Amino acid sequence: MYQVIAIPAFSDNYLWAIVNQEGYCAIVDPGDASPVIDFLQTHNYTLTDILLTHHHPDHIGGVDTLLKTYNNINVYGPSTERFPMVNKPCKDNDQITLPQLNIALTVMEVPGHTIDHICYFDQLSLFVGDTLFSAGCGRLFEGSPEQMHQSLTRISALDKHTIVYCAHEYTLANLKFALTVNAENQDLIAYNNSATQLRSENIATIPTVLSTQLDINPFLRSFDPAIKQAVIKHFNLKDSITDVECFTYLRKWKDKF
Repeated sequence: MYQVIAIPAFSDNYLWAIVNQEGYCAIVDPGDASPVIDFLQTHNYTLTDILLTHHHPDHIGGVDTLLKTYNNINVYGPSTERFPMVNKPCKDNDQITLPQLNIALTVMEVPGHTIDHICYFDQLSLFVGDTLFSAGCGRLFEGSPEQMHQSLTRISALDKHTIVYCAHEYTLANLKFALTVNAENQDLIAYNNSATQLRSENIATIPTVLSTQLDINPFLRSFDPAIKQAVIKHFNLKDSITDVECFTYLRKWKDKF
């Protein structure tokens, strides 16, 4: 068994530390080395692995310093040329093992936020980077709406009890949009109340659970007639829309919200 601990960074990032009782540690998306080094030293953990989901600086910015500070680190990440620091390149459906942590993870390619974004999961956890957020999803900087919709559809098919570790505390802003789109959703209303209370006490809303997101996240519910009607009304559309079209319009709506 392992434990996952959040290391806050920047204004709203979470760097995820995967640790076990033997004192070994893997870090997901270390955008800043300093809080990682402080965490390792404070708890006397040994860094063995780094897992990267995509290339944005707030996710990889600390890697070089960590590699200069610690020896023999396995660096997993997308198998594209813009990850020169990766020595364990990963592709879709690869099975990776972190030996010291005794953890096996599956790699899923999830293009959308970036074209070569990946995530890592097992039966307990999903380390999803910026593809999925609580009540939201990542902006489409490189991929198409069709690609992101497919990526989120694949994530939706995972075990509903999976704990989702995304990389940012965007929940309240996402909930404001979600409630605009899907105001009658009682699960969403209840989740908003809970998240608002947590943030008022400076408590993280992340991680979340996939089952919760399937109930409240509009970007995972582009099939929902109520959400489709909200999109049709907002954009003054005359015809019915497909799930992918609904997602595409939702993302456009959110980008300007």
